[in-house]
Amino acid sequence: MAGKTVYLAVYNTFADWEPGYTTAHLTQHGYTVKTVGATTEPVTTMGGLRIQPDLALDDVRAEDPDAALLILTGAQLWDTGDELAPFARAARTFLDAGVPVAAICGATAGLAREGLLDNRTHTSAVSFYLDATGYKGGEHYRESDAVTDHDLITAGPTEPVAFAREVFARLGVYEGEKLDAWYRLFHDSDASAYEVLES
Repeated sequence: MAGKTVYLAVYNTFADWEPGYTTAHLTQHGYTVKTVGATTEPVTTMGGLRIQPDLALDDVRAEDPDAALLILTGAQLWDTGDELAPFARAARTFLDAGVPVAAICGATAGLAREGLLDNRTHTSAVSFYLDATGYKGGEHYRESDAVTDHDLITAGPTEPVAFAREVFARLGVYEGEKLDAWYRLFHDSDASAYEVLES
């Protein structure tokens, strides 16, 4: 595995429930999750939690050999101005360096504005949500719970489990039967899947 550090972007109005499955299971599989803010000043999530970022965005280097993933979640700020645009630009830097980026909910609109969805297969909440950004990637939109196109993972706001599944597949955390079992356990509450995961 090339890197073991996962960068989780955090900002005011951050949708704190969206990356939970992803970060919890990555941590259990040896990854280190570092929170990244615009600065290291505390932010307040949509759920009212206060987070002190580990790093400022300017201090994150996509070319760091330990960099494994950048996660961008939804936030009200994606739809109210350009405050989060630097995070979308950081996503471009990560993708250019061959490091995966996973974006869910409103973060997909940020990527659309940055032009990162113009030529990549992707999904989001609904197609017209991204159309409103003026992006040119409508033909690549898929009605799906989550989509992976090489190093880019996208998902809609109601799909944190599918989002995690795509991340695990891309990073090789779970594969094949175990990946399917993990999804069935956490998405479908299929208790029989637990035996597969423990085997």
